[in-house]
Amino acid sequence: MAHSGSLLWRNLRVYQIYGANTEVGKTIFTTTLCNATSKLYSSESTAYLKPDIVPLAGWKSIDTQQEGFGYSHIRKYARGVSVTTMHQYDLAISPHAAALGKTIPKDADLLSSIYSHLSDAARSGNPGGWFFIETAGGVHSPGPSGTSQAELYRPLRCPVLLVGDAKLGGISTTISAFESLRLRGYDIEAVLLFEDEQFRNHDYLKAYFEKKHRVRVVSAPAPPLSESQGSQEDAERMARFYNETMLSGTVKSVLEHLDERHKARVTRLESLSSEGHQRIWWPFTQQKLLSPAKITAIDSANGDFFQTLNAPRPEDFSEHRARQTPAPQEPLLQSSFDGSASWWTQGLGHANSSLTLAAAYAAGRYGHVMFAEAIHEPALALAETLLKGMSDGGNDRLSRVFYSDDGSTGVESALKMGLRAARTRYGWPADTKLGIIGLEGAYHGDTIGAMDCADPSAYNEKVEWYEGKGVWLTPPSVMCRGGRWTVKIPAEFHEAGSGMAGEMSAESLSDVFDFRTREARGEHQLYEARVERVLKHHLDKGRKFGAIMMEPVILGAGGMVLVDPLFQRALVNVVRRSQHLFSPESVQQPREKPDWTGLPVIFDEVFTGLYRLGRFTASSFLGLDADISVHAKLLTGGLVPLCATLASESIFRAFASNDKTDALLHGHSYTAHPVGCQVALESLQQMQTMESSGSWAEFQTGGSGAEDACWSIWSPQVVEWLSRRPSVAGVWALGSVMSIHLESPGGSGYTSTAAVALRDALRASNHGPAQNPWNVHSRVLGNVLYLMGSQKTGKDVVLHIERLLRQHLS
Repeated sequence: MAHSGSLLWRNLRVYQIYGANTEVGKTIFTTTLCNATSKLYSSESTAYLKPDIVPLAGWKSIDTQQEGFGYSHIRKYARGVSVTTMHQYDLAISPHAAALGKTIPKDADLLSSIYSHLSDAARSGNPGGWFFIETAGGVHSPGPSGTSQAELYRPLRCPVLLVGDAKLGGISTTISAFESLRLRGYDIEAVLLFEDEQFRNHDYLKAYFEKKHRVRVVSAPAPPLSESQGSQEDAERMARFYNETMLSGTVKSVLEHLDERHKARVTRLESLSSEGHQRIWWPFTQQKLLSPAKITAIDSANGDFFQTLNAPRPEDFSEHRARQTPAPQEPLLQSSFDGSASWWTQGLGHANSSLTLAAAYAAGRYGHVMFAEAIHEPALALAETLLKGMSDGGNDRLSRVFYSDDGSTGVESALKMGLRAARTRYGWPADTKLGIIGLEGAYHGDTIGAMDCADPSAYNEKVEWYEGKGVWLTPPSVMCRGGRWTVKIPAEFHEAGSGMAGEMSAESLSDVFDFRTREARGEHQLYEARVERVLKHHLDKGRKFGAIMMEPVILGAGGMVLVDPLFQRALVNVVRRSQHLFSPESVQQPREKPDWTGLPVIFDEVFTGLYRLGRFTASSFLGLDADISVHAKLLTGGLVPLCATLASESIFRAFASNDKTDALLHGHSYTAHPVGCQVALESLQQMQTMESSGSWAEFQTGGSGAEDACWSIWSPQVVEWLSRRPSVAGVWALGSVMSIHLESPGGSGYTSTAAVALRDALRASNHGPAQNPWNVHSRVLGNVLYLMGSQKTGKDVVLHIERLLRQHLS
């Protein structure tokens, strides 16, 4: 499938002309610029494109009315300029209305056509050139499909020349247009407008933009008005106007400014990796092994895609050097599918304008305000939405929301909550050393307390302050191998004569989650027996535990392990019914129902929650209710950091006291910051609307025609195909995630390099429309390559990635 990326070439300067409104003179300014470039840069090409043409009244000057189409005006007055249009309509109304009754191009097809057209121009062998793309009407005038032009053309992210409005009210419309474009990540290189001695908007706007935004403002005398429309005299006066202005010092200075800005952008982009290599300390990276060539320079992002620097290959130029002909210009940017959802944060696509506007609204309303003993609307509305979402997912225990910065700090606060609740109920002294019960291979973050909740691993064992405070059980794991879903049971689960094999098979992943059938067969008894033996062993040694903490369904950074959900149910059920194991003495029974028993159960849903696996809460897959639940990542759709730790009322009451030091003395300067809360509220509401409106219906049937409880955006056919590859040890897919475990003769784990070759193959640069139109940027966890879409990733994108996997693993 085709995907249009940002328009950037080394020697082709591409600018998009937006207008603050209709009839502001876009065509006149564009004609002036085309004329000037064709004269001042005569050795280079000049081209003009107007994707959607309707008859325009235009600036009330000579010929724009009588010609009917703006591009006809450019044909007449801009000599030596290549003029192109793609869609023409008959009525002088907005393109979306003019297109009614006609074939309406899809947004993606229109963008792809523009990208292909400019790619052909760039590859023509010319030493350089200028290309101007003129929009229709104002910034938010709809395109043929009805999409606002500011949204429609955003994936191309051309530098913008904004033509301001010189008429009465034009100051407001020009500033509003500018802000609309800036909110969507456009670079506005200059504001152009005509001079009107009555309103003098140009004076005000020049001072406003140059002082406030450091954006250049250029004004020019207005074109001559028609005295006798269509006459030869009028045409001659218009021609004189262009001859007088196109070589003026003002126009020349504008072009020089644009040329300098273009060169500066290219230079900066090409130096990002090398300059960053000297100044940046990257996370999760051994920088001694890192070179600038291995650093991905990201210019922008939109939807599911990064726009990354496209380093040319030597072979692209060798043939042309041999022939002594100019090498074709390859695009400096290429589209790269964000295969890790930007470290699992992307839910609604990069540069989602709804989230951007939510952030801008909260920033404009509040900025940041302190939260201790205060409340604001976004924080309360988000808390209500989260609690209701969890309740609708089956968890009626949760009643309180505690805000923090990110997943790791959210886990820290959850840990304090759980340990305090257990110590208070069981009457343990304040200096009692408490551990947690968790899963081997777990990962809960990189702050010290969160690290201590995981067993020794590459993430923590070399950290000087690390002290693993817990016991971690090795969980059975689930993968598709050789076309069959299998549950691999660790050897330590078996006792002599148990009769249980090392693996169990299932027809489908849904069967793995069919607890009623599996428990009726007694499969949980092996797991419960193992849990009881391990707990009794440690408790008999005098150890004490204050909480059980685990990532429901999937261990994320620990290796993308799909844990047998029946084991997680067994673990929680054993802990909850075994209060006598943790406190042999008589203790006061819980007052609220439901309430925690045994130990508080903490679910770390930072990765797996909020629709990552296709449901609001991952705990619903287990049929279990957490006493404390931690949510981040998808919470704000990847725009800003925020975490919400949800707790039951009984956990909350464990901190009630007349002594302030008994309070949860935990917080951050940006606790519940309004921008984050407002963005999170918008993000959750959008995803809930997608769920209720059936936006994922094409993925949920699993090819069977009936809705699958365990659905994925990745097709069952490709999962089965991958599972049969000799180089694949196993694979699973659930929700937006697919995890491919490669065979690793040297041993699996974080330090393995078995998945690097596949990662590099998917990321390999693409050149030209004849090859793959975009690549895949992905991350590996040792021998595991995982791929992750957003909640808006389309079927065509998924199918293309699946084709690439078939190509590289065949």
